[in-house]
Amino acid sequence: MIDRWIAEATECDFKVALEIKKPKSWLKSVSAFANGIGGTLLFGIDDNRNVVGLTDAQADAEAISRLIKERISPYPNFILVPERADGKNILILTVSSGYSTPYYYKADGVMEAYIRIGNESVIAPSFALNQLILKGMNRTYDTLNSEYDFKDYAFSKLRERYKVWTGNSMEDKLFDSFDIRNEYGKLTNAGALLADDSPIRHSRLFCTRWNGLDKSGGMVDALDSAEYSGSLIILLNTSFWCSTICCINSSGEV
Repeated sequence: MIDRWIAEATECDFKVALEIKKPKSWLKSVSAFANGIGGTLLFGIDDNRNVVGLTDAQADAEAISRLIKERISPYPNFILVPERADGKNILILTVSSGYSTPYYYKADGVMEAYIRIGNESVIAPSFALNQLILKGMNRTYDTLNSEYDFKDYAFSKLRERYKVWTGNSMEDKLFDSFDIRNEYGKLTNAGALLADDSPIRHSRLFCTRWNGLDKSGGMVDALDSAEYSGSLIILLNTSFWCSTICCINSSGEV
């Protein structure tokens, strides 16, 4: 029955017992699972997948439900199922991926949101927390408004690509339809990323050419490198060009 969970991983945690006095030890995984792709905690199984069992599964089940209600905010969706394994009682807690992110662990005057990295539940760094907040608002980075005025930027590369894709010229009203420009004449982040001279400076492409296709020769020196910035369309075209050139230089054929 527990064979599908072969080891602690991104979607799975083993708990030899329910720690009621130190619930953060497992509630942080509840937060991380709800903030991520979901996951399962198995109570009564040690880290080596040995079935230890629970002395009072009913009392533990009640405590799990109560502590999740008290200390995880907002309240996540979960299923708690009692099972028998090797003649012993265990509990399987399955936490669903949530939509109302971030899901916080709150107790002792602190509120912390956790995410899953490998087989660990860690406090969400600021950038991950921002992404969870946007997800909970049903927003994404590209739809947010920027500080840049549409009139100050050109979109020749986007217009060229639109012509290739559709055979038509890109009319100005499409900048509104595609959420590139808002009603106040400001660029959205998507618009800022697509502008010929993108003002978002962390949108960059780094290319490095190495002296071979693998490390078999013992040499891994970089022959040259370059950094590119600008419209996402320019970066995509540059990325294709860089990969093609590297293939030609390394193997003599594309």
